[in-house]
Amino acid sequence: MPSKKYHHGDLKNALIKAGVEILAKKGVGGLSLRKVAQRAGVSHSAPYAHFPDKQSLIAAISTEGFTQLYTELEAAVSPYSKNPRKQLLEGVKTYVRFAEENTDTFKIMFSGVLEKEKDYPSFVEISSKTFMLVVGVVQACQNAGILPTAPADLMAVSVWGQVHGILSLALEGQISHTVLDKHDIQDIVSFSLEQMINS
Repeated sequence: MPSKKYHHGDLKNALIKAGVEILAKKGVGGLSLRKVAQRAGVSHSAPYAHFPDKQSLIAAISTEGFTQLYTELEAAVSPYSKNPRKQLLEGVKTYVRFAEENTDTFKIMFSGVLEKEKDYPSFVEISSKTFMLVVGVVQACQNAGILPTAPADLMAVSVWGQVHGILSLALEGQISHTVLDKHDIQDIVSFSLEQMINS
């Protein structure tokens, strides 16, 4: 009996979504193009039109995630080009919100399961572009005396590491409920960031 035709019209995104769901529940060991096809309701051969192998699907998931994150970050910071402090705070809020609303994709983006990043130029381009957006905001804050003077890329990694570390602890359930009962993640991250900012 022939398999029913796929009518969604956007097979690639349906496969990406199915991949995210499988990775979230079963990890990279549980991911296969056959399982992705099954979850998306298409024939076993259908994914190969877009993804030659499992790694290319993971690259696509990560690339889509960074594309969305970049779009949201740029929209958050661009209205405040004359106010670097506000850019930084709004950018961080957006990063936290993105992680909370797209937790499974967020975890994949930063999981290290993509083995040969340089084989996927689209991923390299958008992840680098996202980081350079962060560097630009950090540099503006340094120029305004809001963040300490240092190489902007290193300061950007420090700021991002601080925010990402707290966020990762929260997403993995590693922050005590005695803290979370009193403060939400945005508050905790904002507090941490304020410790780095010159008043």
